[in-house]
Order: sequence, then structure tokens, then C-alpha cells
Amino acid sequence: MTDLHPAADERELLRQAAAAHTAASDDVETFLRRLPEVPNPADITEYANLLSREELARADRQAAADAAGLQLPSRESE
Repeated sequence: MTDLHPAADERELLRQAAAAHTAASDDVETFLRRLPEVPNPADITEYANLLSREELARADRQAAADAAGLQLPSRESE
């Protein structure tokens, strides 16, 4: 049977992806607020992990936006 509301499903996936990206960004902010003046190696590792998670969440959000029909023109040609 064909789904009568596929666009609505894609928008919900986009909202969920945006929420996950927001949460990942919030985690980076929280980390930066408690970062000591002199970061130690564990701080640097944690920061790298948080940035990786945020970037993956951003990529997932963009993929969901594309699937929902929100493709943006490339800015590279400007």
C-alpha cells in the first residue's frame, strides 16, 4: 500500500535530525563552559569526539532536509 503522506514523514525525520543536531551542539557548548583555562589531553579528546558527533548530526540533518525537498543551491560557484 502506498503511503498517502510521505512528505509529512520526511518532515518529521527532518525535525528529529534537527533536534539531534541541536542536542549535539548544546553538548559542545556545555563542554566549552566547563573547559579549564589549560585543557589537558582528555579535554582535547573529548572536544574532538563532541565535534565529530556534532558534524555527523549536521550531515544527517542536511540529508534529511534534502530528502524533504529543501535542497539548497551550491554556494561554491559564487
